Amino acid sequence: MQTIVVALLPIFFLISLGYIFKRIEFPSIEFWKYADKFTYYALFPALLIYKLSTASLEDINGITFVSAGLVTLIVLTIFLMLLSKYLFLFEGKAFTSVYQGAIRFNSYVFLALTDALFGDTGLVLAALLMTFMIPAINILCITIFSIYATNNKIDIKSFVKSILKNPLILGCVVGGLLNFFSISLFPPIENTLGILSSAALPLGLLSVGVGLHIKHIKEVKLELFSSLFIKLAIFPVIIFFIGINFGVTGQALTILVLFGSMPTASSAYILARELGGDLKLMSAIITTQTLVSIVTISTILMLFQDYI
Repeated sequence: MQTIVVALLPIFFLISLGYIFKRIEFPSIEFWKYADKFTYYALFPALLIYKLSTASLEDINGITFVSAGLVTLIVLTIFLMLLSKYLFLFEGKAFTSVYQGAIRFNSYVFLALTDALFGDTGLVLAALLMTFMIPAINILCITIFSIYATNNKIDIKSFVKSILKNPLILGCVVGGLLNFFSISLFPPIENTLGILSSAALPLGLLSVGVGLHIKHIKEVKLELFSSLFIKLAIFPVIIFFIGINFGVTGQALTILVLFGSMPTASSAYILARELGGDLKLMSAIITTQTLVSIVTISTILMLFQDYI
């Protein structure tokens, strides 16, 4: 219990600090827009390349580990579609936001917490999972928008291009290939990546705090509660049992549960804006999940600590 809390609190202190910086406009609102872009396109790819290229991948059973995550996405998608059709009857735009809130994950928080609990070995597993989950989640979200959003303006070509150009995926692929082919980086380049990577997690977490919009959670809706409960309670339980059935154990199983426990990603708002989702609901879901997840992550990890 103490280990979990000690790992979690600095992460959420940094998120809170980011929100405070936004409120007092320090150093400026414009600064954080560029800082977030710099973190996403430079610092996090540097972190992933540095950690993956120098990691030991020999003892990792990646097929069952990744398969458990992908199967969970499919199971959860079917569950949400049935829930919307037969129980809650969500309006189309609202359902796209509920779905994104229930299935996406905040990569900054995921990597930071994995690093805090397990160090480099955990980061490698997290990066491996992200390499496959990010494209799968984006494909599923686009599919849901094509079915449920009335303002459907999906450009398949630009969507595929955005997946191929995703800096997190590129970082994982480059780092993985360097490792697989036993290619050692020129030491000054490796050291440069190491220095850059040390700034990725703190700056990424500050950006999460900057992205919070507390005013958007004033209107309490069934959709908000549904997405919150499914993402932070149902998802981790489902991925735990699927992981067990796939034979995933130990640290790998813990990381699967951590992945399932993550609050949704701020990028969900961008997709909702581009494809005609419910923007106010999406913003409320992102903010509420981020705030509540400090309690739910701790609870989930404590409940399953005897098994993982």
